[in-house]
Amino acid sequence: MSAHPCTVSWERQGAAFVDRRFSRAHTWRFDGGAVVPASASPNVVPAPYSDAAGVDPEEAFVAALASCHMLSFLWLAAGKGLVVEEYTDEAAGHMGKTPAGRVAVTRVVLRPRVTFAAGHAPDRAALEALHHEAHEICFIANSVTTHVEIDPA
Repeated sequence: MSAHPCTVSWERQGAAFVDRRFSRAHTWRFDGGAVVPASASPNVVPAPYSDAAGVDPEEAFVAALASCHMLSFLWLAAGKGLVVEEYTDEAAGHMGKTPAGRVAVTRVVLRPRVTFAAGHAPDRAALEALHHEAHEICFIANSVTTHVEIDPA
């Protein structure tokens, strides 16, 4: 199996720290060279201690699920001879409480909109089956307990 390294870096930058009045801004560095500004969500930690321009862990979680689903879908579609021209997903994660009373991303709704090349569009049932199969093979979906809904157009 493979490994997927990521370096998460944060610095105190002179903040008192123990009063919890410190910046949550940090960076994610990936093995291919991508550097992503990250922060706690402003919905969780108010400004100025969070940076709305940074990707927060909840957003990254939703993006990882949506991206994995898309990549699985594209791979399956290609194998079935279905030519995809465009794929867009306006995914959303929803916070809630687990049965144990912990706050979590309890539900993610994927809203994939797929445009196929002329003559390559599956019917509604085949499209839904393709999304179901993509969800079943998605590594990230197989790694979480969050309820993932797929609402294709």
